[in-house]
Amino acid sequence: MSDSFERACAAADVPDEGVVSVEIGGVEVAVVKSEGQYFAVRDECSHAQIQLSEGDVGNCEIECWLHGSRFDLRTGEPLSLPAYDPVPVYPVRVEGTDLLVDVKNPLNQQSL
Repeated sequence: MSDSFERACAAADVPDEGVVSVEIGGVEVAVVKSEGQYFAVRDECSHAQIQLSEGDVGNCEIECWLHGSRFDLRTGEPLSLPAYDPVPVYPVRVEGTDLLVDVKNPLNQQSL
């Protein structure tokens, strides 16, 4: 099996309880740090195609700024309406000072 992780950004670029928007292999990704952990989700709310990276982060959740849909960063599952579809969640790996993300193998395949 080939390694499909690609560099997303430096770990230091992602603030605590914050998010950075990056493009990896043509996919817009929100790289998030919450509760000391790194996460990566597709940077698009499943409800209204709004960038999640512009929303608030806390308690391993990200909130869409437009309509308030919240998503679990671990599973991509929506935690509040109006969204009812999950967002793709991607594996993240810390390598040295960099964060690597695998957009080819989402952790929640059913959301694609």
